[in-house]
Amino acid sequence: MTDELAIDVHGMTKRFGKLTAVNRINLQVRKGEICGFLGPNGSGKTTFIRMLCGLLRADEGSGTCLGYDVITQSEAIKRRVGYMTQRFSFYEDLSIYENLDFVARMYATKDRSEIVRDSVRRLGLEARQHQLAGELYGGWKQRLALAACLIHDPKLLLLDEPTAGVDPQARRDFWEEIHRLAGQGLTFLIATHYMDEAERCHRLAFILNGDLLTQGTVSEVIAQAGLTTWSVTGRNLAGLEERLRGLPGVEQAAAFGGALHVSGADAASLEEAIAPFRTDDYQWERVDSGLEDIFIHLMEQAKGRSSS
Repeated sequence: MTDELAIDVHGMTKRFGKLTAVNRINLQVRKGEICGFLGPNGSGKTTFIRMLCGLLRADEGSGTCLGYDVITQSEAIKRRVGYMTQRFSFYEDLSIYENLDFVARMYATKDRSEIVRDSVRRLGLEARQHQLAGELYGGWKQRLALAACLIHDPKLLLLDEPTAGVDPQARRDFWEEIHRLAGQGLTFLIATHYMDEAERCHRLAFILNGDLLTQGTVSEVIAQAGLTTWSVTGRNLAGLEERLRGLPGVEQAAAFGGALHVSGADAASLEEAIAPFRTDDYQWERVDSGLEDIFIHLMEQAKGRSSS
């Protein structure tokens, strides 16, 4: 089992003074798997990723990344992992080709020129390879960053909010490339807060305020939450939303397109709460809970525990 895991860590903890940014996280990711690492801004995603790749030392915890000890063998991990940061971190006064050549030099890759040319070709950058990085817009900057992550032939990519600020087509192209690479055996841990991207992952892990709240496949995460959701359409849904919020059994009421999603963990209490509103003015339908419903539910549960 251990040989099948690219990431296998236990009790990973990081503190900054009195703030516990990552609190005893256990995470296992299989080789060739795409794991979505979800959570709102400030939840601890970036800190955990930096601990995995050796940029931050854990205060507590143990485990392996690509078979190397995350505490004592961080230098070996760095050479075998690709890390794509939130912010564009390349030289804007160098061209795409020059940036990739610089990264290849940093890793002392053999046959550097050939590797850089192959990287440019593989990610469709030939027509722009002599363009300055500072002149690129979101989607092309993203391609450059991904190409740089792959230049030293890593076995694991740690991507921190890689599609922030890019258009929908660029996001779709990016995820098609991710799945192509995973099909070749590359492993991914991808931090994101986009629910549509979460649904593209093989497995999910959701972190909030440093705590790992749930993990598993999409279907497992939804099943574990035990949430019941109703979709309602009709007139003045905004008014209905206000009347439903705060009722016993109603954990959330939120607009979804032309409908309202009403959810709760106690199906009987939720049914009792919505019963008075089952009139000719509204059409009610029980639906499968979506990931957004689930994660709002988990956040509300976590807030309830912290305030009690």
